[in-house]
Amino acid sequence: MTAEPSETHSNSPPGKAPLYEASTQFKSWRYSPKRLRHVRQTLNAAAVAAIRKTLEADEPGSSTSVSFLQPDDELLLVKLYTTKIPQLCGHFRFPEEVEATAISYLKRFYLKNTVMDWHPKNVMLTALFLATKTTNNPISLDSYTSNIPKTSQSDVLDLEFLVAQSLNFEFAVWHAHRALWGLWLDLQSLPDVTESLRPLEVYETALKHVRVSRFTDAELIYAPSQIALAALSLVSPFLCQKWLDSKMPSDPIAAESHRQILEQTNSEIENMIMQHGQPPDVEAAREVDRRLKLCKNPEKVVGSKAYLTRRAEEERRAEEKRNKKAQDIRKTSEGEDPFGSQLAGSQESQSVDDDDDD
Repeated sequence: MTAEPSETHSNSPPGKAPLYEASTQFKSWRYSPKRLRHVRQTLNAAAVAAIRKTLEADEPGSSTSVSFLQPDDELLLVKLYTTKIPQLCGHFRFPEEVEATAISYLKRFYLKNTVMDWHPKNVMLTALFLATKTTNNPISLDSYTSNIPKTSQSDVLDLEFLVAQSLNFEFAVWHAHRALWGLWLDLQSLPDVTESLRPLEVYETALKHVRVSRFTDAELIYAPSQIALAALSLVSPFLCQKWLDSKMPSDPIAAESHRQILEQTNSEIENMIMQHGQPPDVEAAREVDRRLKLCKNPEKVVGSKAYLTRRAEEERRAEEKRNKKAQDIRKTSEGEDPFGSQLAGSQESQSVDDDDDD
């Protein structure tokens, strides 16, 4: 599924293409708000249709009483488990890069999959474990799972390839907390922004806003630098303005146009952080989880009739594949030319021709 580019703009002056725009994140994981809603609605509708078909095949009429999850229900449950990643990272003392990357992985996974197929709990644990490796902060699987209650190694390993595949094996993530540090360094280089005008508390508070933004869709719509600038603006509009002034092109008309775009984007992100950055209502999320138990894809429920049927079909196909491979090996061992008789005949003809030339 290809992401539709967001209708926002980067923080770079006109004429300069940021390195970020050459990244897989920009090309594959950046959406407009409309496209993002469409992707989630489409995934949800496809899942409901597939699960309804499976239920009806097993017991006609059984799906009519099922209360399937809506896209907002799925998003609520994913958000709940997104908020658990910082807690686990604090327990393991993982650096911020691991935390931010794991959250990105979890969000991206559910732009390709649905919670009715894969529960966020184990996906979250797998995404975090994968993030420790891709950010070069590895931990042994045994140390990882033994410190998380009711978690086995298979809970993580069984989903690792699925998660990596759902990410298109695109593991690099550009983060807003790094962009914020870049903005802060820029401010330190401005001659008219003295140390007294930029107390460290401003940076630390802005960083908190960046962390809150991870619980929203901001990173799926906006560039990391845009999120960082909005976080800074929430704390110090003065410093935000100073930074903008230092980056504006010399042409007044172009500068004004660029400034208007950035101010509008800032406002959108600020509203998203303030309105949607709070943790979800836990009781509401639990209610969704209770409903999920009744509408989960039966093909994913170990021991169910649908699960056993699907496994039997997979085993049948695997057996056919093994038999075909064994047959090909047997033909080769019995002397049959693996390249086919037509090619062999052609080679023999060529050999005769070569002899005639001699």
